Amino acid sequence: MDTHMAKDAHPTTTGRTIGWAEHYDLVVQLLTLGRAKALRQLTIDQAQLRSGEAVLDVGCGTGDLTLLAKQRVGAAGRVCGIDAGPEMIEVARRKAAKRHTEIDFRVEPIEALTFPDQSFDVVLSSLMMHHLPDELKPRALAEIRRVLRPGGRVLIADFKRPTDHIGQGLLGMLMHGHVRQGAQDLPALLAEAGFTSITVDDKRSRILGFVRAVA
Repeated sequence: MDTHMAKDAHPTTTGRTIGWAEHYDLVVQLLTLGRAKALRQLTIDQAQLRSGEAVLDVGCGTGDLTLLAKQRVGAAGRVCGIDAGPEMIEVARRKAAKRHTEIDFRVEPIEALTFPDQSFDVVLSSLMMHHLPDELKPRALAEIRRVLRPGGRVLIADFKRPTDHIGQGLLGMLMHGHVRQGAQDLPALLAEAGFTSITVDDKRSRILGFVRAVA
């Protein structure tokens, strides 16, 4: 297990990072009206992880989804999580250590992953893509494809772009009223990055869409 004692430095990235990691889980719980755990469970169910798979969680935050992924793939599986926010990774590592769970948490930006080519069966991205500026998203998706094995899968869960006043109001309540691109806009970017079998499931949540693709 990664048990770095020295505090990691902030990597260079134009993506948005969150520095208030100690309060992040509470804020998410409040903003989702207590449904944070259910939404994470829905996301991990959508990923359809199998025992023994190698999984990377990009923009892992404080690690709750990453920990769920490890439960799904079991002792034979390998799970890693990256986030550009050192504060987030520090909290995630503490959670994993408390649960005696072996997860490789690293501080690094999605546009410059340090993993070798074809390292993973599955890449997860939960509520991270909207933090990236538009010009960075193609680079991020190219890196995801690079580290996926041929036939590997990516699952992206992100806010849907509001199409009516109700959707705009809901995102405003979640402090994300600024979102102009959403899950509906990802298939075109995934296709440009070379992914195939791209599907969008936007019926399971009022605010979230789930996008799947194959490398």
